[in-house]
Amino acid sequence: MTADQEFLEYLIKAIVDHPDDVRVERRVDEMGVLLTLHVNSLDMGQVVGRQGSTAKAVRSLIRIVGIKNNARINLKIAEPPGGRPQGNREEGVGSRE
Repeated sequence: MTADQEFLEYLIKAIVDHPDDVRVERRVDEMGVLLTLHVNSLDMGQVVGRQGSTAKAVRSLIRIVGIKNNARINLKIAEPPGGRPQGNREEGVGSRE
């Protein structure tokens, strides 16, 4: 497991109520590093935060780790099965900024 992946997992496990369900997948492509975060559906609200504030803060921290390691890192928060209906998506939750 790489430093960025370990950091994200550590950070999210400290926030959620079901830390055993936290899983981070790492993929490298031409756009850089993509970290995909999977959490328990009951913890989605804590990870995203009000109006996406927690997700934005986590993305900022992950980008800083990437800058330190000369890599462009993007975070995707995977919506768990049975999540929100498609018509009610918040901006930026699963985006790859």
